[in-house]
Amino acid sequence: MYYFPEQPPYLLLAVGLFIAVTSGFGLTGTLKVIVQKWRKDSAEKSDSNFYSRQLLVPFLGITFGIILFLYSGLAIFGFPTLLALGVGLPLGLLTCLLLWLQLSSMLSFAKNKGMQALDLDSLS
Repeated sequence: MYYFPEQPPYLLLAVGLFIAVTSGFGLTGTLKVIVQKWRKDSAEKSDSNFYSRQLLVPFLGITFGIILFLYSGLAIFGFPTLLALGVGLPLGLLTCLLLWLQLSSMLSFAKNKGMQALDLDSLS
């Protein structure tokens, strides 16, 4: 016998996608402001923890949106609620944790070496 949810969480899927996309726009705007501030204050060494705290709120929004999207997507395809949450939560948290570590290392690299060090087009 197959398991079919009575009310598939289509609304949660849309809400999770909306939260992730709007938080992504917020993260993009915050990154642009930080890079512009670095260009203006290039001589002054500023605290990198301050910038990571500014980026944390939009990134947590992206993380929550991705987890909600994964959970509801798995629930729509027939996974039971606990199994969908058990797969979606660790997968979303691990992915976002690895992305956060990569973003912070790229920001510290760009701050120490300059933005030109990240230009991959000039290497070819």
